Amino acid sequence: MVYVTRALVEVLVDLASDADPSPLTTGVSVTAASELEGASALPPETPVFTDFFLPTTDNPVNAVFGVDLSTPARQAQGRFVSHPVGELEVTKRDDLAEVIFVAVPPWGPDERSFAAFDRSGVRQPLEIIDAAPPGQSLTD
Repeated sequence: MVYVTRALVEVLVDLASDADPSPLTTGVSVTAASELEGASALPPETPVFTDFFLPTTDNPVNAVFGVDLSTPARQAQGRFVSHPVGELEVTKRDDLAEVIFVAVPPWGPDERSFAAFDRSGVRQPLEIIDAAPPGQSLTD
């Protein structure tokens, strides 16, 4: 099972919609369920996708390979990709992560337009949860 917060899904879908008709790719990272507000039903060590890295579209290497090489691999446990004119599936350009989230039009956080896949392109069970990291400030 792959867990992701509703807020992250909504932001990723909005970014994909704004980038349409261009594809979008960015790294996504996890937080342990024990650190989230509203995830008490999950075991504490469960990884939940909660955060993304701002996509960069002006890097030609990223455009050719579909990977943000400026994001350290250790910090991103997954990838998000949009396929504005493609199918809800993983392509050979998308397979550089353990978990790949794919979105397609019509842009929305439902099973027809947003899904999780493993590196082999096999669709994974996905649960969107209403949880959030505790409030943070810039002075922390």
